[in-house]
Amino acid sequence: MDKKGTVYLVGSGPGGLSLMTKRAREVLDLADVILYDQLPGDEILASLPAHAEKVDVGKYGDHHTREQDEIEQLMVSYAEQGRSVVRLKGGDPFLFGRGGEELETLRAHNISVEVVPGVTSAIAVPASVGIPVTHRKFASQVTILTGNEDPTKEESAIDWDWLAKSRGTIVILMGVKNLRKIAKFLVDHGMNAATPVAVIERGLRPDQRETIGTLETIAERAQERKVRPPAVIVIGGVVSLYTGEHVIPW
Repeated sequence: MDKKGTVYLVGSGPGGLSLMTKRAREVLDLADVILYDQLPGDEILASLPAHAEKVDVGKYGDHHTREQDEIEQLMVSYAEQGRSVVRLKGGDPFLFGRGGEELETLRAHNISVEVVPGVTSAIAVPASVGIPVTHRKFASQVTILTGNEDPTKEESAIDWDWLAKSRGTIVILMGVKNLRKIAKFLVDHGMNAATPVAVIERGLRPDQRETIGTLETIAERAQERKVRPPAVIVIGGVVSLYTGEHVIPW
């Protein structure tokens, strides 16, 4: 039987080559096949090796070039051909990147897997503008959640009542579309409407932009400024440390 290849679930970091890990660079440069989406950013995608077969499996809003089960089957198929396969993701593959599901599928097919962690945008993007997700004065805990779930649905996996009453920082990924609902839901469940909020678009890229407000005002400000994903939403007292200065250059 031909030897199966290895699949690498690789986190590219929050954007740009400077925050990509050395191990991520190594496996990319040796890959036979790279399955990528748009989240790593133009600089990283432009650096992919010419010899590798590159397959766009990105999800652009409501348009998916490949469904998740098809992406997983592609990884299995290429690995069973004995090829070295990289599934390239933005941020970290195990933080809302569906890396856990992909790991399960690959294990079920007895395919060797290596996970290459990446710097998550949930921490790095707020840090880039001087917003720490924890701070002794403001927050001793941080909760990271997906904003791609409708908070009003009956089967929500998120405890919004607990979240609204928590005293820590809330970081939301993939939440631009539901920003108004999220802000209203938190206020309706008891969070102060004056709680500061930052929405940071295209973090750690040359066109990064920040929109600052409160739970009461942020939806209107984001609409006025035509905020678009990808963006990181930060809610809590730590946002008051924002000065407009970028403290991590790209």
